[in-house]
Amino acid sequence: MNHEEVRITLRLPAELHAWLSAVAKRDRRSLNSEIVHRLEVERGNVSTDDQSP
Repeated sequence: MNHEEVRITLRLPAELHAWLSAVAKRDRRSLNSEIVHRLEVERGNVSTDDQSP
C-alpha cells in the first residue's frame, strides 16, 4: 500500500490550536499526528455509521 503524503496549510482558531496542542502533548504526539489521528478515527466512525440501517 502506498502512503503518499500531501502538505496543506491549515488555519485554525487560536483556541482550537491551543487545545489540540495540549491534547497532543498529553498523548505524546506531534500536533500533525494528533490531527491525523483524529481524522482517521472520525473517518472510521463515519464508515461504521454509513453501514447502519
